[in-house]
Order: sequence, then C-alpha cells, then structure tokens
Amino acid sequence: MMVAARNRPMLRILGFFICAAFIYLTFRDLWLNHKRKPKLGFVKRNGTQFVVDDMPLYVNGWNSYWFMAHAVDEQSRNLVGEMLEAGAKMGLTVCRTWAFNDGGYNALQISPGRFDERVFQALDHVIAEAKKHDVRLLLSLVNNLQAYGGKSQYVKWAWQEGVGLSSSNDSFFFDPSIRSYFKNYLKVLLTRKNSVTGIEYRDDPTIFAWELINEPRCTTDVTGKTLQDWIEEMTGYIKSIDDKHLLTVGLEGFYGPENPKRLTVNPEQWASTLGSDFVQNSNSSNIDFASVHIYPDHWFHNQTYEEKLKFVVKWMQSHIEDGMKELKKPVLFTEFGLSNLTKDYEPSQRDKFYRIIFDVVYKSAKRRKAGAGTLVWQLFMEGMETFGDEFGIVPHEQDSIYKLMIEQSCRLAKVTGRRNEHKLKKLCSHRH
Repeated sequence: MMVAARNRPMLRILGFFICAAFIYLTFRDLWLNHKRKPKLGFVKRNGTQFVVDDMPLYVNGWNSYWFMAHAVDEQSRNLVGEMLEAGAKMGLTVCRTWAFNDGGYNALQISPGRFDERVFQALDHVIAEAKKHDVRLLLSLVNNLQAYGGKSQYVKWAWQEGVGLSSSNDSFFFDPSIRSYFKNYLKVLLTRKNSVTGIEYRDDPTIFAWELINEPRCTTDVTGKTLQDWIEEMTGYIKSIDDKHLLTVGLEGFYGPENPKRLTVNPEQWASTLGSDFVQNSNSSNIDFASVHIYPDHWFHNQTYEEKLKFVVKWMQSHIEDGMKELKKPVLFTEFGLSNLTKDYEPSQRDKFYRIIFDVVYKSAKRRKAGAGTLVWQLFMEGMETFGDEFGIVPHEQDSIYKLMIEQSCRLAKVTGRRNEHKLKKLCSHRH
C-alpha cells in the first residue's frame, strides 16, 4: 500500500500529460488553421492609396446589390455564399452591396425607427459570409433612386406623419425631420451587433467602407449647396459614431456648374445640372476617397462605340488627376458597365470596354497614382435572371470576362506585392 501511495503523484502527472496530448492532437489542426489565417485589418488611407497593414491595396471587385434581399429567404440564402466564393476564386477583394431596404417588401427599416430583426439578421449573415471568404464589403446606406425605398420613401414617411416640408424627393436633403430619420437609421446600423459574429458593425474590418448614398442628385438646387450641406452634416455624424471605417459619398462623378471641367469632360450639358460636383463633394474633410461611375451607353445619345471608348479613358484620367492634384485622395470607380441592349451590340465590345478600364487602373497603380480600383456592375449567379439587367454577368458563363477579371487581380497583386498572399498565390501562379 505504501508503494502505491508513493506512485499516486506520478500517475496524476502521467494522466495530465496523456490528457494534454489528446487535447493537442484533437485541436492541432484547428489551431494551425487559425494561425495560418492572419487577423483581418481595417482598410485605411495613406494619401492617394488604400493601405492594409501598411501595404498598398488596389481594388478589383464587383457589385452584387442583392445580397441582403436574398439572405432573408432560406431558399435563396445560399446564393450569397456562392457568389462570394466565386468572387474570391477570381481574386476579387471587395463587393459593393446595399445595406438598406426602406419600406416595401422585406424592408430592413419598416418605418422611421422600426426595423425588422429578421432582415437585420440577413445582413448579419452577408457580413459573416464575406468574412469567411476574405472579401470586404462596401456598404451603401441609402438610394437616390426609388429601388429599395430610396429618398422618396423617407419623404413619404414625413408626409404620412404630417411633418414633411415639401413633396419633392429632394426634401430628403433639407427637411429637418427627414434628416433626423436618416440619422437614427445610421446610428442603429453602425452600432448593430452582428448576431452571427458578435461584432458591432462599426468595429468590423470586414466592412471596407461606408457609402453615404447611391448616385446622389439634387436637381432642385443646381448650385449644389443643398447637397453639399447634407454631405457635410451626415458624414460628420457617421464619423462621430464610427471613425474606424473609410467613407465615400457615392457620386457618379459629374462636374458641377462652377467647375470648368463641365465643358470638356462631362458627357453632355445635362450632367452639370444635377446639383452635384465631383470635386466639391469629394473634398469634404470626412470623405476618405472619391467614387465615380462609368456608363457611356446611358450618358450619350449619338456617339459611336469607339467614341464612347475614347470618352471612358478621358473620363477616368480626369478623375485620377483630380485625385492627385485637387483631392489628394484615392479614386475608386465603384460602378461600370456596358449595356447589351444597344444596337449592334456584340460580346467582344464588352471585353474591349473592360480591358480599357482595367488598363487605366493598372497603369495608375504602377505609377502610384490615385486610381484605386474598379467594381464591375454587376455579378449574379445562375438562375437569378430576374435580378439581372443589361449589364449583368454570370462570371462562369462568360469565359473571356472571367479571365480578364482574374488577370486584373493578379496584375494588381503583383504591383502591390500581395501576390504571395493566401488565394492569390495559387490563383496567379496557376495562370503562368
């Protein structure tokens, strides 16, 4: 009995080491996978460049505005992950999508200050899926257009509550009650705690940046003062709640009536009468980068295809120049597309259009200029034709576009020294 008692401490130690070895073997792979995957850092701005962990980042990405709408329904939720996986496999790093749905079917904001938790959880899912696939999100906060509510829905709410100053949709920008509605929405969204990840939106580096409004126009005040005042107020409010994320306006890129470039760069005269100005609006101290769209099919009425291509190069170079000289900020081309409904359209035209846009950004990146990247409008999955439009692409169904996008991912990764990162290393080495 004395010998057995002496051996008890040794047996306890042996048992401890056996348990420790079992735990180590069980969780080793999980631990190694965790160690392999670096912690995601916030995207920041250094002059005219985006940076992550002190390394430059040039964006090759896309738009899928439909993420939240599809994540609400169990039957279609899988499409979000599938699209993010498809984008990641092409080396795409940022996706722009709607973080709003005001009023109407499956609304996130049912009425001012009232939110549908089920829809909020759908947005939680979108952000969590993006993190899983190493894709960052550019989240747009409201629409100038009527789709998914937009500013017209806010105006309707004010009228229904008997506090609206005007029936004009532009009262969204100057009505105190509507400004209050929108600020409340911003606060709820920015401080939302994700039900999947447990992280508040304002603390989540998966979010690349916030976009204040999609394609703002205020045609009732051509001088641009009304829109500019609204931008200053709302961007200041956002930064007071969230100073970790980048912020952009969401502009199309048109030059206003006081800007001399309205005569030489704008597509046509109407573009200077929309109450916006690219330089003035982007120059706000709370705006971290400028946004531009590219839609020559919709902007011109009598130009040939070749003339539109020449315009695209001039349009992009003008805004990159503004980023360097006037704004000293990155310029991201957050939407671009070529319609397949125009007369004599051929798929090869879209290939050439994409190539020209990618080349302008690539050359800017090589020279460390302000052209910070592109987001194609739009990508969707098979079986989603009702969500498609004249610009929409199912990547795997258009092989030439698919290859172009991968090539751009690899070119930009090489410029920034990110080519050896994670999925890009395998993707880009396979190409060569």
